[in-house]
Amino acid sequence: MTVSVTLPERSQTAAPVRPTAFAEKPSLLGLDREELGEALRGKGVPEKQIKMRVAQIWNWLYVRGISDFDHMANVSKDMREMLKTHFTIARPEIVEEQVSNDGTRKWLLRFPPRGAGRPVEVESVYIPEEGRGTLCISSQVGCTLTCSFCHTGTQKLVRNLTAEEILSQLLLARDRLGDFPDREIPVGTMMPSSDRKITNIVMMGMGEPLYNFEEVKKALLIATDGDGLSLSKRRVTLSTSGVVPEIYRTGDEIGVMLAISLHAVRDELRDMLVPINKKYPLKELIEACRNYPGLSNARRITFEYVMLKDVNDSLEDAKGLIQLLKGVPAKINLIPFNPWPGTNYQCSDWATIEKFADFINQAGYASPIRTPRGRDILAACGQLKSESERMRKTERLAFEAMMIANHGEDDD
Repeated sequence: MTVSVTLPERSQTAAPVRPTAFAEKPSLLGLDREELGEALRGKGVPEKQIKMRVAQIWNWLYVRGISDFDHMANVSKDMREMLKTHFTIARPEIVEEQVSNDGTRKWLLRFPPRGAGRPVEVESVYIPEEGRGTLCISSQVGCTLTCSFCHTGTQKLVRNLTAEEILSQLLLARDRLGDFPDREIPVGTMMPSSDRKITNIVMMGMGEPLYNFEEVKKALLIATDGDGLSLSKRRVTLSTSGVVPEIYRTGDEIGVMLAISLHAVRDELRDMLVPINKKYPLKELIEACRNYPGLSNARRITFEYVMLKDVNDSLEDAKGLIQLLKGVPAKINLIPFNPWPGTNYQCSDWATIEKFADFINQAGYASPIRTPRGRDILAACGQLKSESERMRKTERLAFEAMMIANHGEDDD
């Protein structure tokens, strides 16, 4: 099969972006209801109108999905003008949109400067599957964790994303996929929740979500609000490399599903693969998982395990994994390593992965082998990295040639 992805040409000498000297209009996106009320109150909206106006705006933003104040049909013209003068609800700029040969979509998004800062770029990925669609969202620009097998980890942390920027990735994806209701449907009409293209969210994009806890929390509570975007908390998964103190808070304060980037069952190996293990070793991490609120056979923790040839893929590793997770309601996702330019790791042989999976399944754990998606556009697990840190064109073309040469082997 031939990989058929068109990558637009890019200027190699883009003009430098100068920091803005003035603050941008504040966005209403990412504010909870109380903060939204305070924003309106601060612009002179009468107290007796606050509750009604918050409900109206909330509905337009998160049920109808509008990004222009003029489309708020049941809001007075004077109110709309006030909102346009003082606030924004604009989406981020799409720098690039790529579609994989397997239907996976990747967006490179640019957010405007914050204060005296510079514009920043992040990547989001949509993965369509039979009966569901999953959006992978970023929480930081870059990452501090430097996991040795992860492409994102080679980009230094620039800054945390705000709740607005996290939530905007979901709103933009729903825009692009036609996942919001038609604006012609009368105001007040009940919106159907079935047949959505985005049914699941995973906080598995760029960054460590639990190093940006407060903003991630705000964004996910809005995403799961029953009177807005209305995603079930059972369909939202937050993935962490093991920030133990915040794991407890995630269960108590957000209540979404938890995934752990595990990748090794011995501290000495995990220290190398996932360096945060030096701060929060396996014993502490697994203890936090055992005590995750609401944990049950129906509400399991997902443990992600990337398969690295001759590194962590032996039968002894599989036995160690079973022993480590003993008594924890768990699902183990085996992830074939996704290559990226400059890596020294290789993906385990397919026969080795299947043998590993069979052993874990026989021990009573669900152990699906994750089908690599979006490899040809660097959209697969561990491959995200913003354009400001992207490889040069010659490196990208060499990588595409390698993927085309190896594509038949990947399909076996």
